[in-house]
Amino acid sequence: MVSSQFRLGQHSVHGPTHWLTVMRNGLYLASIHDADPQVVRLFALFHDSCRENEYGDPRHGPRGAKLALQFRQVGHFHLDDLQMDLLLTACNIHNGADPQQNPTLGVCLDADRLDLLRVGITPSPHHLSTTTAKDIATRQAWHELE
Repeated sequence: MVSSQFRLGQHSVHGPTHWLTVMRNGLYLASIHDADPQVVRLFALFHDSCRENEYGDPRHGPRGAKLALQFRQVGHFHLDDLQMDLLLTACNIHNGADPQQNPTLGVCLDADRLDLLRVGITPSPHHLSTTTAKDIATRQAWHELE
């Protein structure tokens, strides 16, 4: 249902393929870093779901958070208030936020940032929250140098 309203199409670099990669990354990181997998799954679906273009769209995260809130209100998914606050925060801040101390927020942001190679950007360990994501990014940077 989220993908049916996505404006940029199925082949967008911010579209469903990216969402699935973020979900895979996030669930892997969540299993190591005590993050909430329900929040991570939903973050993967909503964080870029309301992009209006592929490039400069600084309000896409808050629009994705608003869509998640609407989906919750009509009963498409169930999260408690704390989980929902984490989901909304992750969507709102994912584009440019500093590393996060909260494991769920950190995993959400890291899961997205680890997929930056799809747009030609090697993730910087300095912008990641979890030790696992930092290790992955460090290995990716070394492969770029080879």
